[in-house]
Amino acid sequence: MTTPAISLITYSDGGARGNPGPAGAGAVVIDQSSKEVLAEISLYLGETTNNQAEYRALIAALGKANELNAQSITCYLDSELIVEQMKGRYKVKNPGLKELYLQAIALVGLKKVSFRHIPREQNSHADRLANEAMDRGR
Repeated sequence: MTTPAISLITYSDGGARGNPGPAGAGAVVIDQSSKEVLAEISLYLGETTNNQAEYRALIAALGKANELNAQSITCYLDSELIVEQMKGRYKVKNPGLKELYLQAIALVGLKKVSFRHIPREQNSHADRLANEAMDRGR
């Protein structure tokens, strides 16, 4: 008997108050078929940039999806830069982002993963978690 493939959806967002400034990462992991929220992640990151926080949020989401044995992951982000870099359409020129990009790529592995850009207003759950982390960290 084979185990059914687990398909997950993630929403992730990172932000910094100042650039760089106090930063937070938020992510939500949802079962694609039942729409049940399986995990919420809210991490205070200390002083960093907005884009580094966005990557850290994506890394947290992918890490949790891997812990849950996902075979297929659809990642929603409101950062067009990160989505296009993960799709290989934009080069990662910034050395501070390159390391985080490589960590995210390593978490993708051999799984079926897609990255989709969404408007900020469709990412409010992850945005709230990132802001809660920033509020806690001050």
